[in-house]
Amino acid sequence: MRVMVIGSGGREHALAWKIAQSPLVEALFVAPGNGGTDAMAQNVAVDITDHGAVAAAAKAHAIDFVVVGPDAQVVAGLGDDLRAAGIICFCPSKQAGQLEGSKSFTKALCDEFDIPTAAYGRFEDEASALAYLYTQGAPIVVKADGLAAGKGVTVAMSVEEAEEAIIDCFSGAFGASGAAVVIEEFMEGEEVSLFVLTDGEAILPLTTAQDHKRAFDGDQGPNTGGMGAYSPAPVLTSDAYDAAMARIIEPTVRGMAKRGTPYAGVLYAGLMLTEDGPKLVEYNARFGDPETQVMMMRMESDIVPLLQAVATGTLAGRKVAWKDAYALTVIMATKGYPGEYGKGSQIRDTDGLDSDTLTVFHAGTKRDGERLIANGGRVLNVTALGASVKEAQKRAYAGVDAIDWPEGFCRRDIGWREVSRQKN
Repeated sequence: MRVMVIGSGGREHALAWKIAQSPLVEALFVAPGNGGTDAMAQNVAVDITDHGAVAAAAKAHAIDFVVVGPDAQVVAGLGDDLRAAGIICFCPSKQAGQLEGSKSFTKALCDEFDIPTAAYGRFEDEASALAYLYTQGAPIVVKADGLAAGKGVTVAMSVEEAEEAIIDCFSGAFGASGAAVVIEEFMEGEEVSLFVLTDGEAILPLTTAQDHKRAFDGDQGPNTGGMGAYSPAPVLTSDAYDAAMARIIEPTVRGMAKRGTPYAGVLYAGLMLTEDGPKLVEYNARFGDPETQVMMMRMESDIVPLLQAVATGTLAGRKVAWKDAYALTVIMATKGYPGEYGKGSQIRDTDGLDSDTLTVFHAGTKRDGERLIANGGRVLNVTALGASVKEAQKRAYAGVDAIDWPEGFCRRDIGWREVSRQKN
């Protein structure tokens, strides 16, 4: 089988790394790929926003199966366009992708099918949004309605901070994604991610993870696309897991089918563990980044038959096996991220670090001859396995410290909640 992965980030490197291990795969391509994916696949230079060009590249390379990674292409309907071109692919439909592409779409689904989530209001003008804020007070959560690369959410602890977030959205800070704003109640609790595969009917639970969104140690600083993650996340107890499946995941899959927009893909639920049980924070209509990196390190099963089963509606009866270990990833980012940052700095000493318990997944990198160059905000994902979160954390940071990149930075406390709990 000839497989093509769409995307250029750490998520896509991790997916390519796992797919390359499948005995079913005879040739692997990544479009456009990065400075790390070329070690196990052929990078294909193509503008993935040009869906016709993606389809043409897939046909030119006689691709049997396409796996779409980035959220923007899910929401833009790349899956629909590939299927229309006769190409089998793992990607939700454009309509189903609204679960991530429109926060108000998801909120309406929650209202219709009684899925527990935060109380909210949706606004298309600044004055109405500010008026709602003044009646609600703080803390409160302000979200750009559309995609904003993980940066369109402000957890405001003061009215002044929320005001600034609302004004930013309507002043164009997030482009069309901020043309509407969703303002939510602040939910008290700890956040965790739950992943499942579904073909629109059958549901195959995958695993849990916990992301670290803030840029700096102690969960300080601005929101980012994610600075690190670990898996599994034991904070989601078996009782809370059962409640999340019964009250959130299953009603969503049934509800989407009932609406005539069945969801087939990976469904990634951000959950808040409140005193009243798990509540939905938001859905993502693709694999998480950086959660995919830790999930792929832990997955024992061949991922290719599972993705194909989703794409072909044959998921019922499938199973997935996991290593009895924790995985933890640390994001190395360019200084300045998530704000302004430079490109072009050289990264040294990444080669030779990979082992049975450590893998360096690339994100914003490119090759310049023999030189590895930083070409983005989040640049490397140093990912390790361990018998505990603490052991995985120790190995990951040893990998970070072996890399020579003065222009980079990382958080030094990834996994801190679970490390603290596992001490007790």
